[in-house]
Amino acid sequence: MKACKQDSAISLLRVSLGLMFIAHGLLKILVFSLDGSAGFFESVGFPGWLVYPVTFGEIIGGALLVVGWLVRPVTAVLVPVLVGALWAHLPNGWVFSNANGGWEYPAFLLIASIAVLLAGPDRWSLDGRG
Repeated sequence: MKACKQDSAISLLRVSLGLMFIAHGLLKILVFSLDGSAGFFESVGFPGWLVYPVTFGEIIGGALLVVGWLVRPVTAVLVPVLVGALWAHLPNGWVFSNANGGWEYPAFLLIASIAVLLAGPDRWSLDGRG
């Protein structure tokens, strides 16, 4: 019973994290536009072209997390994205509702991603079946 509860918990975290990545990738395309997002990246010291691998990594990686395929490699790739997001938001203060967003939300997503990376696939992920 305990293993089932742990698998349920990590599955819930994995799926919700995947949905968050998908939402943030789509936000960069549908709301801010890739050009606008590239401008933001440049304004915080990152090269503008980085928006393309980050955005598509968030969308594709998020989808892979939702279904639970390649869980560890995907989170290993997305952790540096969140380190960059955390670094970009540090000057804005703690609260995400601050202008340009604070750093507590990227920090939480980073910690959640590390937890999923450490836990690996659960029994309901495609990786966990077999």
